[in-house]
Amino acid sequence: MSIQTRDPTAGAERLARLCVLAGALVAAPLVWAQSATPQVQTVVGVLDHPWAVAFLPGGRFLVTERPGRLRVVESDGTLRPPVAGLPAVAAGGQGGLLDVVTDSRFAANGTIYFCFSEPGPNGTNGTALARARLSDDRTRLEDVQVIFSQQPKVASRLHFGCRIVERMVGGQPDGTLFLTLGERFTQRDAAQKLDNDLGKIVRVGKDGSIPPDNPFVGKAGARPEIWSYGHRNVQGATLAADDTLWTDEHGPMGGDEINLPQAGKNYGWPLVSFGLNYDGTPVGTGQSAMAGTEPPLHHWTPSIAPSGMAFLTSERYGPQWRGNLFVGSLKFKYLDRIELKDGRVVAEHKLLQELGQRIRDVRQGPDGLLYVLTDESDGRLLRLLPN
Repeated sequence: MSIQTRDPTAGAERLARLCVLAGALVAAPLVWAQSATPQVQTVVGVLDHPWAVAFLPGGRFLVTERPGRLRVVESDGTLRPPVAGLPAVAAGGQGGLLDVVTDSRFAANGTIYFCFSEPGPNGTNGTALARARLSDDRTRLEDVQVIFSQQPKVASRLHFGCRIVERMVGGQPDGTLFLTLGERFTQRDAAQKLDNDLGKIVRVGKDGSIPPDNPFVGKAGARPEIWSYGHRNVQGATLAADDTLWTDEHGPMGGDEINLPQAGKNYGWPLVSFGLNYDGTPVGTGQSAMAGTEPPLHHWTPSIAPSGMAFLTSERYGPQWRGNLFVGSLKFKYLDRIELKDGRVVAEHKLLQELGQRIRDVRQGPDGLLYVLTDESDGRLLRLLPN
């Protein structure tokens, strides 16, 4: 999440002047619109800071809790005891057990992928990606293998990133995974260097191998797993219908972003930003754009602290919602329904504000409905029902 060390509106006037001087390339959304609120059904409550939800056969769910527990939720909402067999997790601050996804062939192989803050020597930690088989009785993990470990490990409790997306090409899995990685807050300059995994999106094979067509394979001084760089803290990621990777990223004080990370591209942090440092000073060059970096598709100022994201492909909520992008806001506690036209944001709609809870994850389920996690000590898994 974005660390606020002062009033979140402080520096707004300065930021406005900065954006004018910088010649901001990305327009603010054209419309903040009213939207019909869907019916909200609680599938299960009493979750301890849940972070991600995945879907199992038979209407069951797999939910991570940040303190380091993996839970199976039955179709009737029964919360089962924690799944056994997780590796050691460095839970604390923003770290813990974070994202989880099921393999596209889960029904045949029972494989899941999860990412977490992995403890290292002398109080250090870093984001790691693991694969495992969920036992047939859903009580334990088997054949657990860490297939990627962020380098270097850092003594920090912040900015782990940690969203997993199975890559598709032509609608079919290509055998690789994207993983988003934060720059750990204290090491932000490392996001511009290719000899480390801080502030990067990486792409690895499901067995941890390096895809030979990754953009920096064979480049001296560059880590071959890197897909894109210049990121701050990417906590939302999903695929669009055309298999394009979309992400959302926490800015500092202002300047949260939506990006479409492409192979080998630089997304600017901490050289450029639409936000300010927490002390109100400009970030990097003091500009919102510069040659050699990619501008965001969209940005939020003030920061909304974006989290999980998903495209709605089903017709369950009617044609107006189909194709919309949904992004959770941790800071302002709403679900953002984003309308797109010709690849641009044209309207945003604040949903679920009445809950007053931080929205951590949103996914479309196999039934075509949207499911949402609230990041609270008594967090809930919610099902959104059409009106």
